Amino acid sequence: MIGQETRDVERKITAILKILSESPLPLGSRIISRLLEEQGIYLGERAVRYHLKIMDERGFTRSVGHKDGRTITAPGLEEMRNSLVTDKIGFIGSRIERLAYQTSVGLRSATGRVPIDVSLFAREDLPRALKIMKGVFANGLCSSNLVALAGDNSKIGDVTVPGGKVGMATVCSVAVNGCLLKAGIPAYARFGGLLQVRGGQPFRFVDLVEFSGSTIEPADIFIAGKMTTVLDASLTGEGKVLAGYHEIPMLSINKAEELLQRLKTSGLISFAMIARPGEKVCERPFNPDRAGLITLSGLNPVAAVIESGIEAVKWAMAGLAEVTGLHPFADLI
Repeated sequence: MIGQETRDVERKITAILKILSESPLPLGSRIISRLLEEQGIYLGERAVRYHLKIMDERGFTRSVGHKDGRTITAPGLEEMRNSLVTDKIGFIGSRIERLAYQTSVGLRSATGRVPIDVSLFAREDLPRALKIMKGVFANGLCSSNLVALAGDNSKIGDVTVPGGKVGMATVCSVAVNGCLLKAGIPAYARFGGLLQVRGGQPFRFVDLVEFSGSTIEPADIFIAGKMTTVLDASLTGEGKVLAGYHEIPMLSINKAEELLQRLKTSGLISFAMIARPGEKVCERPFNPDRAGLITLSGLNPVAAVIESGIEAVKWAMAGLAEVTGLHPFADLI
């Protein structure tokens, strides 16, 4: 069995690896110590250097320059993905809560930051990808019609766009949770799922993955498993799209409905659906003490692109972006 002291060391190593993986530049012990503190992990510079020495010996990091700057290696990235699976259970739900709290968009003004999903395409594939995504946005099968493009070596959210690629940000559905929270309404993220569309309208959930019990973003599972048919839904009104399943307090229903209508009118979100306590929404019975809330994923457009055979890399909940830097998808066509 792994001792508690060993587990603590491994957790700190994983945290440092994650910090290095998100930085485009080498980082020294002072900066790493500060970034760890922001996550509630208190390691002084000397302790960070101790952990970095272990990571160097394992081949997870390499030293850059004459100072203590480090970058993550390919084995380090693999270790970060595989390490301490029990600690990653519930990670998705925690990230939703963190990004919801960080959402700062004004409820009555188009300023502030919202969570985003990010997708990367080869530059030569972008025109065809945009053509495919047009129907997804036009039919309201995405969390929002607002997007942003980023070129080589620029940063979009937490993602740095590599050479030869184009990055595209879409508004993450967590923006709805964040706006509700800002208005004093907590939204409890329960499931990510596949929502069946019939006649162009949401019909029922056909698959659900509980956020609190998963180490992988549900959208990644469904896209990788070729379980989505977003393109069909955009062309024929029949298909399976990525959606989120949440709950809000019963007493907040009227206030939540008013807020969601304002968000739709402002153009920040395209779709959000509330069911009152005891009702079934998309054939799913909700907690009788809470109202149900369904949102559509910001990754539905890239799911349609991938279904069409175009290669793309995607990140759900890939940081935050200024609303003023986002523009209607129709402006790209």
